[in-house]
Parts: sequence; C-alpha cells; structure tokens
Amino acid sequence: MNVNDLTNAIISGINAGGEQFLEGTLAAVLPILWLAILALHLGRPYLLGMMSKFTLRLGADLLWMVYAGARDFLIVTGFVMSFMYFFPDVVNADPLPITGGLAASCLFAVLLVKLMTKGDDNDARVYTSNSFLLGLGAMLYLIPYVLGTQANGVAAGGLGNISVDLVSNTNQVLADWLSLLATGVVALLGIVAVVYSLRAPAQPAEEPAAA
Repeated sequence: MNVNDLTNAIISGINAGGEQFLEGTLAAVLPILWLAILALHLGRPYLLGMMSKFTLRLGADLLWMVYAGARDFLIVTGFVMSFMYFFPDVVNADPLPITGGLAASCLFAVLLVKLMTKGDDNDARVYTSNSFLLGLGAMLYLIPYVLGTQANGVAAGGLGNISVDLVSNTNQVLADWLSLLATGVVALLGIVAVVYSLRAPAQPAEEPAAA
C-alpha cells in the first residue's frame, strides 16, 4: 500500500464515520423533538386559557405568535431531520427505527393540512386531524426506537426477535420497502401541495365603496 492508498483509506474512513455519527445523532435527537412537538400541540388549550387572563392584548398576541411559530418550526425541523429515512442505503447501513420514514410523512401531512386550511384556530376538525397525524407519527417513530434501536442490545428471547425486526439494518428488505413507501407518500403529498398552491386564487384587497 502506497501513501496515496493510505491517505484515501483514511479519508474514506473519516467520511464514513462522520456520516454515521451525524445520522446516529439525528436519530437520537428526533425522539426529543417528537415529544416537544406533541407537548406544544397538545398544550394549545392550556395556552388559550392562559391568554384569556392577559389584561394587555399585545401580550396575548405576542405569546400566541411565539407559540405558533415554535410549534410549526419544530414540525418543519423534524421533517427536515428525517430526510435520511428516505434513502434506502442509509437505513440499510445504520440501526434506525424501521418506520422512521412513515413518521416523517406524517409530519409532512400535518404541514399540508396547515397549508390547505385556515388553521386550527377556526376549525376544531383541523386540530383533531393534526392531533391524529402527530400521534400516529410519534408512535411510528418512538415505538421502534425504544423497542428496536435501544432495546436491541439488551433484549433476549421473543422480545429480542421483535427488537431485531424493528431496526432497519437488521430487517433490510422491509426497511427498503417502507423507505420507498414513505418517499412515495411524501412525493404524492408534495404534488398535492404544489397543485393547491398554483391553483389558489390571489385574494385582492377590497376597495372601499364609493360614497
């Protein structure tokens, strides 16, 4: 082995190790992000009750802006951080929750609902729909993460077999199909979002009636 081969091997090892470290870090941060998203979403009734006690309208408006901005920002961040689940080579190489891609598609569905409606401020059904999607996404991520990725090294017997099935790199065939399914779902939802955005008519400002 000459110097160039050794240098290339070291660089490849560093790149592969850095990529695996980044993907493992994102997978470990996402459960915290999911819990934060659920806490903010389900804490909406409490926040509305607290806002009604404000004597200054400006304070209530600022509190709502911070709350709504933080909630939606975390949803977008969670979807962006879950992009690695849409690549079969990544889920085959790293021990990731096998349904992480489907959980990410639930986040994208929530964003689509927010785009196509006036928000849960005006319609309780929108809040209920988003609650269902976020709850489903949290289960699709947290259950395989806890019972699969985290329990894989300590589980034994029947639980050990279930744990192996819930980890992407030890159940590669199913992981590939679920990754492709999640990609297809997000692509379909993205097409719906683009078509809706292009067809949404601009709302011109109403001119005051002539006296």
